[in-house]
Amino acid sequence: MTFFRAIACVALLGLTTPAIAQGTKVAFGAIQQDTSAPVEVSADELSVDQATGAAIFTGNVVIGQGAMRLSAARVLVIYRQDSQGIQRLEATGGVTLVSGPDAAESQRADYDIDDGVIVMTGDVLMTQGQSALSADRMTVNLDDGTARMQGRVKTILQTGNN
Repeated sequence: MTFFRAIACVALLGLTTPAIAQGTKVAFGAIQQDTSAPVEVSADELSVDQATGAAIFTGNVVIGQGAMRLSAARVLVIYRQDSQGIQRLEATGGVTLVSGPDAAESQRADYDIDDGVIVMTGDVLMTQGQSALSADRMTVNLDDGTARMQGRVKTILQTGNN
């Protein structure tokens, strides 16, 4: 196959399969996430910093919000200044994010509740069915169900030919 035919195949795949297009937004999750839904947390242990009011969950932490699930070894919950709900979550240690049929793994995830944005960093691996993408950073916009992969984005494009 010539170089130009290979480029044309890659371009066509990018048009027909947006989940594997590099350097652009990709779909993430089956539905838009309701960031105002309650956040359910389970863990082996909880400690609260009385000075800041921050809560630290450790050991088998699982966070659920609607159809989305996030698990990690440790999650720091930071509350709003007025103590009216959660401002953000900082998850570390073997982070896994699942939304609908899509899943992503990383070393760290920061979830800004008000903005509806999750930023995953450190050896990010996203899987969607048989496709997989890896990058240094993935930013998930829960309001529109998209993700942006950045920093050494890598994937294998399937041609459909055996």
